[in-house]
Amino acid sequence: MTPIEAAFDWVEQSPLSMWVRGESMLAFPLILSAHTLGMGFLAGISAGIDLRLLGLANRVPLSALAKFYPVMWLALALNFASGSLLLIGYPYKAFTNPVFYVKLTLIAAAVYLVVRIRSQILLQPDPDAASVLRQGRLLAITSLACWAGVICAGRLLAYTYTWLRVGMPNNF
Repeated sequence: MTPIEAAFDWVEQSPLSMWVRGESMLAFPLILSAHTLGMGFLAGISAGIDLRLLGLANRVPLSALAKFYPVMWLALALNFASGSLLLIGYPYKAFTNPVFYVKLTLIAAAVYLVVRIRSQILLQPDPDAASVLRQGRLLAITSLACWAGVICAGRLLAYTYTWLRVGMPNNF
């Protein structure tokens, strides 16, 4: 057994991991629901801002959209916490799946774009200026693509793993 496998086994046998996996009938559904709600708020608000940058709801001032960022940061924190718990429940399943790393990379890119849109577009003195909007449209398209990729990769995680472990290897 490698040191990594020993660490994964230790995590899987921890009381917290067993609680997440089903010692409590409510733990896993509640954690997954919190993760879904967080994703909905984070990706949903970001998508709303992106769509506004692409020309929808033109009467909504761009500068007003910056007020949604505290909600997005709260949703990101919720997703970090719930995602960490899901990871503790099934470390082999996540860490041995390349789709997990695709998801993490897309999350990092999407959050980077959220920050860039806020600083380079929404907080500008004239966010409706043509040059700012041109840059905003490119960032918005890229952001939408990243969030769509995050959601797809997240859903695929349930079906693309090769190791589940929880006691013994389970290769497909």
